[in-house]
Amino acid sequence: VVSFDVKASNPAEARARAFHVIDSTKLMSVTANLGDVKTIITHPASTSHGRLTEEQRQNAGIQQSLIRIAVGLEHVGDLQTDLLRGLQ
Repeated sequence: VVSFDVKASNPAEARARAFHVIDSTKLMSVTANLGDVKTIITHPASTSHGRLTEEQRQNAGIQQSLIRIAVGLEHVGDLQTDLLRGLQ
């Protein structure tokens, strides 16, 4: 599992940029389930930690900018290309 934050100046921008990256991927599956043979990309603040208050998420280190990727069995080059599409 790899997690990272996208750069942003405020929570609304962070959420928008995180979803831009997530929505730009084509190979990775968008889901909250982390147990699969294919790569999964998720936005923890709105999925696995979506029921928490913003304050509880902040205390847990779950920012709106956080993206989590559970890497599957795809070729690493394909995953890099897929992720770069949203990061550019």
